[in-house]
Amino acid sequence: MNSIKRIKLESIIDFEKHPFKVNNDESLKELSNSIKENGLLNPLIVRQKEDGRYELISGHRRKLAMELAGIKEADAIVKELSNDQAVIEMVDSNIQREKVLPSEKAFAYKMKYESLKNQGKKVTGPEVQKTEEDSDRNIRRYIRLTNLIPELLQLVDDTVLKDKRNTLTMGIKPAVELSYLTKEEQKLVYMGITYEDLTPSHGQAKQIRQLSKEKKLTFDSLENILCEEKGNQKEQISFNKEKIEKSLPSELLKRDKRYIEQYIIKAIEYYRRVELERGDAYDLDM
Repeated sequence: MNSIKRIKLESIIDFEKHPFKVNNDESLKELSNSIKENGLLNPLIVRQKEDGRYELISGHRRKLAMELAGIKEADAIVKELSNDQAVIEMVDSNIQREKVLPSEKAFAYKMKYESLKNQGKKVTGPEVQKTEEDSDRNIRRYIRLTNLIPELLQLVDDTVLKDKRNTLTMGIKPAVELSYLTKEEQKLVYMGITYEDLTPSHGQAKQIRQLSKEKKLTFDSLENILCEEKGNQKEQISFNKEKIEKSLPSELLKRDKRYIEQYIIKAIEYYRRVELERGDAYDLDM
């Protein structure tokens, strides 16, 4: 039977191996001020431990915000949960937050997956998570990420935390391929990444994994793969969309994009023929 109690925060301990990070940032300070002025709107969720203390299931961020505000007690829903039930409830109550890092999903899904298996349930994607955001295949990919060394896993988290244009980041698919390497091989890969200032594409990561299988992964072979030109690294030409649209007939802009593309291509081809006939194809007045 669940009950609501007023509990001292010092008696509430964090969930063991809690996979979700709580950052002491500006938004946490705003939450702290809000709780100080308006009180706690949503009670914490806890379960009682054998030593009389309480384990926090949901509300780690709210608890830290209250501590910053100098609040000593909080209303909490006390639930009777087994260890596996507590893991499942903890994951379900946190996984739908606005921003969840890949590493957080990875360890959360793994914890819930193992708890469901302990209960004798057939584990599928829908069982592991409550939203439709991640398919069964994606969930298994996330769980594979738990086999990465922290340095490589951080590169995956940085796809969410940092600007990809200015920071080295690595997608989930290449990271999954690297998760099959030994820890020593992963350290070698990370050394190569930092040395070359490049992360592998999915195709390159598959090559690295194959070299690992063949016992041929060395720094030199890794360097050769990382230095291959990726499709998205090839120089691309960009255009000012507004300037081009101003130059096109208004009626044309109402047509299908493929039609517009063909119109522009034909116009360029025509212009090229005229310039070649005049002998000044590269003498463009900009």
